[in-house]
Amino acid sequence: MNSSLVQQWTASFPAPETKENEQHSDTELLDSYRVVLFNDEEHTFDEVINQIIKAIRCSRQKAEKHTWEVHTRGRSIVYAGSMFLCLQVSSILEEIALKTEIQTS
Repeated sequence: MNSSLVQQWTASFPAPETKENEQHSDTELLDSYRVVLFNDEEHTFDEVINQIIKAIRCSRQKAEKHTWEVHTRGRSIVYAGSMFLCLQVSSILEEIALKTEIQTS
């Protein structure tokens, strides 16, 4: 697929934003999902960091934190939100064959 078409397609979606220290109502909790990124032995730290930045549009420092957690603990919750946005984040991470899973909270 043409990379410019992919960029145009992904640009049409709202940017996923990481949620930190937000208060949720009971109904929001019922619809909460999270993207878990798993460790593998195939990707370099820089590849993972850059893909996390692309997927969740976070700072390099935050992406490094997630990458280190994946490396040391085997997994990291890199995003939490609606199913639609979790699918988007997971898809971007999987562009380079990173292993992800969407879980319910």
